[in-house]
Amino acid sequence: MTERTLRLATRGSVLARRQAASVKEALEGRRLDVELVEVETEGDRIQDELIHRLGKIGAFVHALDEHVSDGEVDAAVHSMKDMPTEKHNDLVVAGVPERANAGDVLVTRDGSTIDDLPEGAVVGTGSLRRQAQILNYRDDLVVEPIRGNVDTRVEKLLATHLQREHEARVENDKDRAGKKGKVEHEDEFDQTADEWFDGLSELERQAMSRKVETEYDAIVLAEAGLERSGLAEKVEYERLNRSQFVPAPGQGAIAVTAADSEVIDLVNEKLDHPRTRVETTVERTVLEELGAGCIAPIGVHALLQGEHVHVEVQVLATDGSEAIKTTRDLSVQRHATEARDFAQNLRDRGAGQLIEAARDETEE
Repeated sequence: MTERTLRLATRGSVLARRQAASVKEALEGRRLDVELVEVETEGDRIQDELIHRLGKIGAFVHALDEHVSDGEVDAAVHSMKDMPTEKHNDLVVAGVPERANAGDVLVTRDGSTIDDLPEGAVVGTGSLRRQAQILNYRDDLVVEPIRGNVDTRVEKLLATHLQREHEARVENDKDRAGKKGKVEHEDEFDQTADEWFDGLSELERQAMSRKVETEYDAIVLAEAGLERSGLAEKVEYERLNRSQFVPAPGQGAIAVTAADSEVIDLVNEKLDHPRTRVETTVERTVLEELGAGCIAPIGVHALLQGEHVHVEVQVLATDGSEAIKTTRDLSVQRHATEARDFAQNLRDRGAGQLIEAARDETEE
C-alpha cells in the first residue's frame, strides 16, 4: 500500500480516542499516514441501558464495522472485550497490539480496599460479571448500576462527597462571619470554601457540578481503561485479585478489524503482537464455545507460559451465589482446539446451567 492515508474508525469517547491514537501512533511510526474518523455507536446514544443488554447487539462495535464493510474507512479500532464473538460479514481481526494490564481495580475516594469497605457499602458497576464477582466475594455489599465513560464514572463516585463537604465549608464560613467580634469561633476547617475549591483538581471540580442519584462508596473499572483515560495517577485504587476477580475475555486488549486483504496484511504486519494474539484467541474461543456472549457473568484470562497457555475461567450466577472456577494448561500449538474442548468440559460441569439461567434473567 503506497501513497495512501489509512482511515481508522473509532468511537468518540476519551478512552476510545486514546486507544485509537495509540494505534495511529504505532502505524505512523512505521511510516504510514493515518486519519482517525469518529463514529457514534448505539451504545453511545443509549445512556440508560446496562452494558450487558447493549452487548447483546454489539452496541459499541457494529456501527464502526459497518463503516469498514461499506468502504467508508479502512479499519476500525475496538476494545476487544466489547466485541461479540459472532463474526461480522467478511471482517477479520487484522491486528491485536500488545495488551495492557488485563485486571480490574476498585476505585475509592480514600484508597480503601474491598476488604475495608463497611457492610452495606455501595459499589458501582455496569457489568454483570463484576456484579456477580463482588457479591460472590462479599455478599454484604450493595451493587448498583453505573453508566458512562471512565471519567464520568469517577466523577459520579466523587460527586456527593465533594458536594457535601463544600456545603459544610460554606456553612462554616457563614458561622464564622456571624460570630465575628462576638465570641471566638472554633473553625471546623482550616480553609474557607473558596480556598478549598481553588485547591481542587480539574477532575474534582467537574465532579462538583455533576448531579447524581446514587452515592457510591466505590466503583470497579478495568485498570487498562483507567490508565488509557489518564486517570490512574489522579485517583486512589486497589488492584483486585485476578484469580478471585477473573477479567473479561479480551480485557485490556485492542482489536483492529478490516476487510480489504491489503489492509489486513498491512495492519497484521505492523501491529500484531503474537503473545497477545494467542492469549486473546484462547479467551474468546472459550467465551464463544460457552455461548455466554455478554449475557452471563463469566471471566476468562489466559497467560502464555512457555509451551503452554495457562487459562483461568470463572462462571457465576448473576447474584454471586454460585461460582464455577477452574484452570487448565493448554498446548500453544493447539491452543484454539484445546480451548474449545476446555469450554465443553466446563459446560458439562454445570457452567451451561448457570449461563442458561443468566440468559433467562436478562431476557425477562
